[in-house]
Amino acid sequence: MSTVTLVHPSRSDAPATVRPASLRRTFRFELVKLVAQWRIRLMLLVCLIVPGAFVAAVGQQSSLPADTVFGRQMALTGWAGPLVILAFVGTWALPLLTSLVSGDVFAVEDRLGTWRHLVVAVRSTRRIFAAKALSSLIVVLAMVACLAISATVGGLLGIGSHPLVGLDGHTLGVGDAAGRVTIAWLCVAVATLAYAAIGLLGSVTLGRSPIGLLLPALVALLLQVLALLPLPAAVRMALPSNAFVAWRGLFTSPAQMGPIWAGLAVSVAWAVVATALAHHHFVRRDFTDLTNDGSARRIIVGGLVPLAGLTVVTAVVLGGATPADGSGVTRAKLQDSLSTTFSHLYVLQTDELQRPTVTEVTMRTRSSCDKGGPNDQDSGPGNDWRCIVSWHTPGTAFVGQATFQLDVTADGRYVADGDGPKEVNGSFQVHTVDGDTPNPLWQFDGLVDLLTK
Repeated sequence: MSTVTLVHPSRSDAPATVRPASLRRTFRFELVKLVAQWRIRLMLLVCLIVPGAFVAAVGQQSSLPADTVFGRQMALTGWAGPLVILAFVGTWALPLLTSLVSGDVFAVEDRLGTWRHLVVAVRSTRRIFAAKALSSLIVVLAMVACLAISATVGGLLGIGSHPLVGLDGHTLGVGDAAGRVTIAWLCVAVATLAYAAIGLLGSVTLGRSPIGLLLPALVALLLQVLALLPLPAAVRMALPSNAFVAWRGLFTSPAQMGPIWAGLAVSVAWAVVATALAHHHFVRRDFTDLTNDGSARRIIVGGLVPLAGLTVVTAVVLGGATPADGSGVTRAKLQDSLSTTFSHLYVLQTDELQRPTVTEVTMRTRSSCDKGGPNDQDSGPGNDWRCIVSWHTPGTAFVGQATFQLDVTADGRYVADGDGPKEVNGSFQVHTVDGDTPNPLWQFDGLVDLLTK
């Protein structure tokens, strides 16, 4: 905006130029306003205490969250705890937190009727928008950091720093596990930018309407419903919710980086487009209207439709740039992943039982999988996959076989349940010289890279 020149009544020849407030001062003012709110302080305190307490407490229990990735390892290593928390907050908690912060940062001025005072004080709508967007972003990232620090400290203090078994069965040392856990949280922090930008868009366009406050959570819920469907791999990767599960590819060897890069790129694209749309609507609004309740048409036409168009374009680009076909879950990829994971875990089990040393190479593991019987196509997610794993025992002509029931989800994760023989994968625990310990082959998680051929 142009500067305003004021003339002193007693000195008409001495104009005083009133300049817009600086961005730094406006940002500091908005950040203080946010942190001064009791609900923001309460959420920061909850993020700093609850995850650590939960991880430390669950790690001491005999019943673990086995339905969550890395949940079975919470009693074995403290590095599993922050990953369990990460899987939960990425799905539900972070959209709600961004709703409380970014979804309300503009709407609060509508509820209090303070826009005219703020515009007169700052004299630049662009600076106001930038200050509010940056302050809300800082608070959201602070909440993510509190969640990560709390969960990690709780896990290390409650269980201890021990090696972590990855999603392909290989063992990660303490240093490697710490680095990958950190990178996983950073990936989710970047993915959170998309929901934060959606919160800004809803707060700007819907004014005092509570829908604006809930928009990030509603969009996240819609994306979670879509993620449950057997979508083509390219469409799945084009959704910003994919970045909240793609970090699991860090825990395979080699790391499955394709879905991670796709998720980060999509999240940044959504954040940029949604923020630009919010800025476009904000600088053109009428600040003299004290009863602004927003417009459903504006949020649909000027917000959700462009984001839907971005998703379509992204899906087309990913479909042409990657060799993935259909859902990305195929029999060949599932068999390769299961063979690799089984080999690593069998070596781990052999070491625990102090049997003669074996290696993945000498085992020559092979898997044969079938989905739903001979009349069903062997592809796609489902809980009706049945696989038989065969391997060679070094130094003998014996060929071992083990059966697994697989539950494969649409995002490529699968849970393998052992179905015998008992001495391999049919018992919950194995007897070692140090006492009973969980059998690594009884039930384990695996991951299929949806973007590979």
